[in-house]
Amino acid sequence: SRRRCTPTRAATRAAPRAPAMIRASACALAPARAVDGSRDARARETRVAAATRGARSGVAIRARTAPRTRASAGDDDDDAVDVPFEPSYVPRAPGVRDGAWAKVDADAVVASIRDADATARNAGKVMDGEPFSLLGLTSSELKQFAIDRGLPAFRGKQIADHLYAGGGASARSVDDFTTLSKKVREELKAQNVQVGRATLHHVAESTDGTTKLLLRLSDNRVVETVGIPAKEYGKSRLTCCVSSQVGCPMRCTFCATGKGGFARNLAPHEIVDQVLAIEAHFGERVSNVVFMGMGEPLLNVPNVLKAHKALNEEIGIGARHITISTVGVRGSIEKLAHAQLQSVLAVSLHAPNQALRETIIPSAKVYPMEDLLRDCEQYFIATGRRVTFEYTLLGGVNDQPEHAKELGRLLYARNLASHVNLIPYNPVDESDFKRPTRATITEFKDILEGLNVPASVRVTKGLDAAAACGQLRNEFQKNAIEGDLKPATV
Repeated sequence: SRRRCTPTRAATRAAPRAPAMIRASACALAPARAVDGSRDARARETRVAAATRGARSGVAIRARTAPRTRASAGDDDDDAVDVPFEPSYVPRAPGVRDGAWAKVDADAVVASIRDADATARNAGKVMDGEPFSLLGLTSSELKQFAIDRGLPAFRGKQIADHLYAGGGASARSVDDFTTLSKKVREELKAQNVQVGRATLHHVAESTDGTTKLLLRLSDNRVVETVGIPAKEYGKSRLTCCVSSQVGCPMRCTFCATGKGGFARNLAPHEIVDQVLAIEAHFGERVSNVVFMGMGEPLLNVPNVLKAHKALNEEIGIGARHITISTVGVRGSIEKLAHAQLQSVLAVSLHAPNQALRETIIPSAKVYPMEDLLRDCEQYFIATGRRVTFEYTLLGGVNDQPEHAKELGRLLYARNLASHVNLIPYNPVDESDFKRPTRATITEFKDILEGLNVPASVRVTKGLDAAAACGQLRNEFQKNAIEGDLKPATV
């Protein structure tokens, strides 16, 4: 059975709490958070888990989810969301707490940027005793790889053809390079050369076709990637939502990923592999890629850019069909502008003013909205590409008519040619938020368009497949840092 999220007071927590205006709701059986690791708190979680275990049959943990049901009593009930699993305890990384941005958060961001640089330096570099992953390299880089090993340059092109073959036919191991002789393949394996593919750990499929894959990496951590099939103007489209980090240090209040902490950045081959995994599952080419999965892409700029190059040049995904999302990292939008991509920059705004934004996105304290919007203007001037603003509608928090009016006036006054993508909130474990009604969503969009700010509402897909970012990962690996993993289901 499923439980419905209802407005109720959030469980008492030892950590600093967000302002009352964003403590709108929580699932009635949500366990208390053991921020101090105390024995009593853990025992309380065990009792809650035991009490709810019987209600957790058939969703999220299974490879395929059951169809959702919808209540029929009244408009408000009709607009409410059936949550297809019970809330589960998600620990924070050590020292990380709810509330205002603090030094420990800033230190985690700095560590993330340094890790990204180190990961990018090591990508494509042969190091003694370390596996060398070919995935993520371009054809020209693979030709040089072949030449460095005494092979003709065309062998590098043959390797690229195997790596990036479409329709799920891409190579998973060096043994799949059938155009190379067995002797060459054995030599490559002896040199610790590998393709760099992850292992499929779990599949969750929604009734609308949206599919989320959990991929197990070489260090036994898992990341999510989502395939979203759709038809547009009579043509099929397959969008892949990719993750850029294992966990995330940005700690946005509504996001499930940040609750498990930050472990590391993904290397280029680990990002590209997500797209190939979706292609293998659906048996067709991915047409669009959005960097909107786990992690903050602009904390991992060098590896995101290398993956972008491979996706564009080798898999053939048009640059304008690739979207890079960010909540805002000072200095990173400028780096993206220097890359002169023709891709879409999507900025997660989520509030019409600085005060409210800080309660939703704690990192806004050190990267104020005024600075963020100024950098967006410079990006538009440098690239000629309009900026899309992502705005997650949180019921009773940032979805009121006065918020829409303030947002419309703010963006219309800017030199951005901006578009607003409204995203109705997806319920998340241990959530203090609720989904807005359909009428509220429509009114918000109409107000923006009345102020000459183009807006669209993202079609909600995959709610019965734990589709909120990080939600399914938390079922299998609650803490990115510790890395404990439930057994695979595939």
